This record gives sequence, structure tokens and C-alpha cells, in this order.
Amino acid sequence: MLEPLQDEFMRRAIAEMTLIGIAGGALGCWVVLYRLSYAAESLAHSIFPGLVLAAIAGAPLLLGGAPAVIVAALAIAMAARARGVSREVAVGVVVTTLFGLGVLLALSPDSPPGIQEVLFGDILGPSDGDLAAAAALAALVAVALLALHGRLLAAGFDRGAARSLGAAPAATEAALLVLLGLAIVVAVQGLGNLLVVAVFVGPAAVARQLSDRIGPMIAIAVATAILAGLAGLYLSYYAGTAGGASVALAIVAAYLLSLPAAHLRSLPRRENRAPAEATIS
Repeated sequence: MLEPLQDEFMRRAIAEMTLIGIAGGALGCWVVLYRLSYAAESLAHSIFPGLVLAAIAGAPLLLGGAPAVIVAALAIAMAARARGVSREVAVGVVVTTLFGLGVLLALSPDSPPGIQEVLFGDILGPSDGDLAAAAALAALVAVALLALHGRLLAAGFDRGAARSLGAAPAATEAALLVLLGLAIVVAVQGLGNLLVVAVFVGPAAVARQLSDRIGPMIAIAVATAILAGLAGLYLSYYAGTAGGASVALAIVAAYLLSLPAAHLRSLPRRENRAPAEATIS
């Protein structure tokens, strides 16, 4: 268990995965509760052209991903304004178009040899800048979610009464999406464009199976993200598998393991309802 910790690259990978897990687990709970999982995947895939352009130019991926998020959001908003086009259709068209453009750029002769890292990430080789960005992301998410906690609760659980409590549902959801976009841009450098959404949905889905309260949900999601990240990195170290893919696989395994626990947790509720239903009938 301690052998991988003797290597500098593993210690740095664990540090980055822990920081991303903190941000992804906490933010992911609100993503799941607001039913924005598809939006998370859409944002991740929509920034692919920006990431490829940054890789071709030899610039940090962060510089390509940040403006790409803005372009994707504006394109989705404009497409959704067309008559007869639902939001889901607009998102699907924009995501397909942008991801296809990114693939064309990635297959161009000017693409560098390591362009596959944009798709699958390089969690085992974080730079000092990657670690600093992950630490800043974890701090920003923690501060922002604490500041927005009341509004997120009001808008998420009772949109009708949220306005009377001073929480505008549209503005609150927009703030959540901005946070999500920033988080994806930072995390994509380690986990890649195809796998980054796993850390924002999987741990929160596990927590949703095991708790109905937001506080315990966030704690479970963060712990799941960190432990799954460690398990994935250890699997990569000993089995020689890709780091980002191993982390995503560990997150999926955690979700599958949570299903029996969720079933056992629901049994007392069913037993309590059964006598009441029998009495009513």
C-alpha cells in the first residue's frame, strides 16, 4: 500500500485527484439535485475544440477551455431561442457540432503527437500549475457553495416559493452552471475531455443513494470521489492501465456497490408504509 507513495509522480497525482475530488464531490451533489448531469456532459464535450487549439498552440489547456465554455454557453442560448427547438435539442446540436469540430482539429496534420491526452487526460503527470489550479478550484467551490447554500436549497427544492425568500431560481442555476464550467475546465487537464464528467456525477449519484440530506450527501460524495480516485490511481500503478480511465472505472464501481446499500436502506420505509396502507384499505 505504501510503495506507490514513494514515487513523486504518484504523490502529485494523489494530491491533484484529492483536490479535484473535493470540488467535484461537493459541486456534483447540486448538479445531481438540479438534474444538470446532461449539462455537465455537454459542457465537457463542448470545450473540446478550445482544448485542441490550445494543445496545437502549445498553450495551457486552461487558456483554451475557458473561452470555449463561454462560446458553448452562448451557442446553446442562441439555438434554444429558435422557434420549435427545445433546450435539449439545442444542447444536442451544439455539443455535436463543437465536439465534431474538435475531432477535425485533432486529426489535422498540425496536431501534436500527444493530442490523445486532451481526450483521456494525464492525471499521473500534473504540473505545478495544474496543482495550483486544482487547489484554487477546491477553495473557490467551497466558498461559493457556502455563500449560495441558502439560495441553492430554496431554488432547488421549492422554485415557486424561492422568489419570496429572495432566491431567483434562474440566477441561482446560472451561478451553478458557471461554477460547473470553471470546474470542468480545471479538472479536464487531469481526467480528460471524455472522462471528466465522471467525477461530477458519479460520487454525487452514490451519495444520493445513501442519504436524503444535503450535508451528509456532500460529505459522502467528497469521500467517495477521493477514495475512488485513490483506488483508480493504485489500479493504474499496479495494472499499468490509463490513470483517468482507471479513476472513472473506480467511480462506476462505487456506484454499483451503493445500489445494494440503497435497497437495504429503503426496506424499513416500505415496511412502515405497509401497515398504514393496510389500515386505510
